[in-house]
Amino acid sequence: MSGRISPSLGPTGHVDDFARRNLPPLELWPDLLLDRPEFQYPDYLNAAVELTDRMVEKGFGDHTALIGNGRQRTYKELSDWSNRLAHALVENYGVKPGNRVLIRSGNNPALVAAWLAATKAGAVVVNTMPLLRAVELSKIVDKAEISLALTDSRIADELVACAKTSRFLRQVVNFDGTSNHDAELDRVALSKPVRFAAVKTGRDDVALLGFTSGTTGEPKATMHFHRDLLMIADGYAKEVLGVTPDDVFVGSPPLAFTFGLGGLAIFPLRFGATATLLENASPPEMVKIIETYKATICFTSPTAYRAMMSAMDQGADLSSLRLAVSAGETLPAPVFESWTKKTGKTILDGIGSTELLHIFISNRTGSAAAGSTGMPVAGYEAKIVDDNMNELPAGAIGKLAVRGPTGCRYLADARQTNYVRDGWNMTGDSFTRDEKGRFSFVARSDDMIISSGYNIAGPEVEAALLSHASVAECGVVGAPDEARGMIVKAYVVLAAKAVAGDALTSELQEYVKQAIAPYKYPRAIEYVAQLPKTQTGKLQRFALRQMALGKGTSPGVAAE
Repeated sequence: MSGRISPSLGPTGHVDDFARRNLPPLELWPDLLLDRPEFQYPDYLNAAVELTDRMVEKGFGDHTALIGNGRQRTYKELSDWSNRLAHALVENYGVKPGNRVLIRSGNNPALVAAWLAATKAGAVVVNTMPLLRAVELSKIVDKAEISLALTDSRIADELVACAKTSRFLRQVVNFDGTSNHDAELDRVALSKPVRFAAVKTGRDDVALLGFTSGTTGEPKATMHFHRDLLMIADGYAKEVLGVTPDDVFVGSPPLAFTFGLGGLAIFPLRFGATATLLENASPPEMVKIIETYKATICFTSPTAYRAMMSAMDQGADLSSLRLAVSAGETLPAPVFESWTKKTGKTILDGIGSTELLHIFISNRTGSAAAGSTGMPVAGYEAKIVDDNMNELPAGAIGKLAVRGPTGCRYLADARQTNYVRDGWNMTGDSFTRDEKGRFSFVARSDDMIISSGYNIAGPEVEAALLSHASVAECGVVGAPDEARGMIVKAYVVLAAKAVAGDALTSELQEYVKQAIAPYKYPRAIEYVAQLPKTQTGKLQRFALRQMALGKGTSPGVAAE
């Protein structure tokens, strides 16, 4: 096919070669389709410079770039701020090009400034969610061999705890996530120059490690280049969203997710638009932002769109929105139909993955259809295949295979061969394609539980439950839920003397919240006498999933 280019690597600006050394072998990469004119970049490219200093040069200096925590910041202010922080990272904290820098914060302008600063300094950034606990952060630190972490001072405790036992993490530096600039990193940066000679990174230098848990709970690091960060804007955001400098973005996904980083930072900054950032992105707070700042593009989940429609019934004015983007979980046809009818505006379903960085199949304004995910974004190709990679006819259910300008590159991970087959990215989703070439989601092909847009690995929740004295055995699967799409449901075999009941259920739920990120806790617990297993003793999760759907027989229910 035209545009098929064998993977290759351009020059590097990294002196720490950890990332390049841990890329998969080129023969295990997916095919990359890079021949479109919008995906041509110079050999040397620093994405953070393109999103800030270059925008000031283009005349956007006085335009509002970020709104958050009660303050608005222009492109010139963001450029100066990130440059001062970059000076501090290099001169005071010894960041070298190619070093990994972990950042932990909620969605606020300080996080964006820190991410841009580290990227300008040539670092490989690892953005992490505030909800992660020390044990989860430790896995990320170990995998990426991270020596420096930057954290919002209000949530420093878990990283400090992580550093106490880590063989890699040597420095935890606080920044102020509010607008006060009253923390160590802010104070150090205050006296620095507003100009910074950004590191001359290669377009194929790794700029970002996006961590995804996978079904085992062992994190995988997806490796994204400087050019990848710009390509998702120059592709999807330009073609599908048609972003202009007049747009104002709002949304709920954490910037630690590549979906959030794209939709709430990269896309607006690439086109001189404005991003509003919310630490508490509940539907009522998003409604308030939309009304106050006349937001035009919203990124959130179907669950939140339902709540926003209820707010409209109470008088909320969302008329400024021109586009609603839904992702994280499939968009139910009734939500699509209700939103379109109530607002008269488009709601776009789409599918993306951390491995491919952002959305690669999407509906379009004017042709969006209820229950359909849409067609490939410009530059991407998709097909439905069987287990042997044979393409299936229209209407058949099969595995989704995708390739395009971005693709899966896991950091030193044998699971690369599971995700990439014959040059195609295998997303782990079952889809169908109709005669018109529109793709529709059917189900996840693996054991991942997707609840309100969060990916939750059942085995990780099982491990947390099993460390409680009252739990002898357990199995965790997703159960259907109208509001969240799915919820985490645990089937628990009790230890001797443990008593099933509401009190124990509450205790186990709180226990899991303390052990791992709170959103992963089992919202439903069913006590059973035994778990379904194979003859070799392996847990049959498919049998539990059937039970959760109400289609299977519970193997000796002890209590609900």
